[in-house]
Amino acid sequence: MHILFAGGGTAGHINPALAIAGYIREKHADAHISYIGTPDKLEAKLVPEMGYNFRTISVAGFQRKLSIENIGKNISAIRKVVTSSVTARKILKEIQPDVVIGTGGYVSGPVLREAAKMGIKTAIHEQNAYPGVTTKMLAPNVDAVMLAMPEAEKYLKLKKKPYITGNPVRSELLNITREEARKKLCLDNDKPMLLSFGGSLGAMRVNQAVSGLIRWHNGTDKFYHIHGTGKSGYEEFIDNLKDVNLSNSIDIREYISDMDVCMAAADLIICRAGAITLSELLACGKPAILIPSPYVAENHQFHNAMTLKRIGAAEIIEEKDLTSEKLIEVVSNLIENKPRLASMSTAAKSGAILDANARIYEIIMQLYTNA
Repeated sequence: MHILFAGGGTAGHINPALAIAGYIREKHADAHISYIGTPDKLEAKLVPEMGYNFRTISVAGFQRKLSIENIGKNISAIRKVVTSSVTARKILKEIQPDVVIGTGGYVSGPVLREAAKMGIKTAIHEQNAYPGVTTKMLAPNVDAVMLAMPEAEKYLKLKKKPYITGNPVRSELLNITREEARKKLCLDNDKPMLLSFGGSLGAMRVNQAVSGLIRWHNGTDKFYHIHGTGKSGYEEFIDNLKDVNLSNSIDIREYISDMDVCMAAADLIICRAGAITLSELLACGKPAILIPSPYVAENHQFHNAMTLKRIGAAEIIEEKDLTSEKLIEVVSNLIENKPRLASMSTAAKSGAILDANARIYEIIMQLYTNA
């Protein structure tokens, strides 16, 4: 059995593919797994580290804002549409996969388009509530469309009903209790804990708002607070608080390497609204204050966040409305309101899909059996 994955550009497209690939390997130790990505994005580092056969094609998206620079980029992108399809077809003929799975990003387009033309079984997995351009383009022509969130269906032209699979979630997030996590972090079980982060690289506006939040609650000892500034924001964040004598209840980190432990220990989480992060919040049953990034394609993080807001699992602060004062207001209304947090936690758990890997695996095996 030879399964080929195509996807990349961001961790949100790559990690689902790696999670599915790992699950297949658990079930079929002799399965051959290949991956097609771009040579200069994150997948070029992550995929080889996992030991999978990695091939590359050069592809780029189109710039929507008109400028001299972007016109040049779009001309280059047009050329790559042709060359990437030729390269993809060449690789497909060479490795002859049984099933090709796309998990998003521009690289999925030419690979799955050529695979479908060649009669190879194909499927796509869309992580977001609002589908990306590549998913919209491929959906009518692949053999199976898998959606993490049912809301995505209304934006797609489909020949048959999609599969609702959820997003793959790291198993370690499901295997630790709040009490176990608190013990690892040496925290009291009774005092609430707030976890905040803006991503591995950081988010300037989130950091600015959280900085004011920390000034507000520092010294009150009402709750614990762990904040991840991200790589690009740590020094500036620390500098902004250099006049503050931080209490032992506040833990500021550049990167949260034990996210599974911190998330399990938290009673309330402040974060962006990336699809995988939200799936992890649901799986852990964690109430959240979501600050969707407005800098992503199709404003898809806002659509993602609304799926949690509708079921009562989260509050949303759009970045245009984000200030320290606003964040303080929302946090203060939630952090010590145990009934409200319990209600939000129950709502989050109700929206979780905990067997996403198994669901996706079954669909892939159906395609393989019928290949």
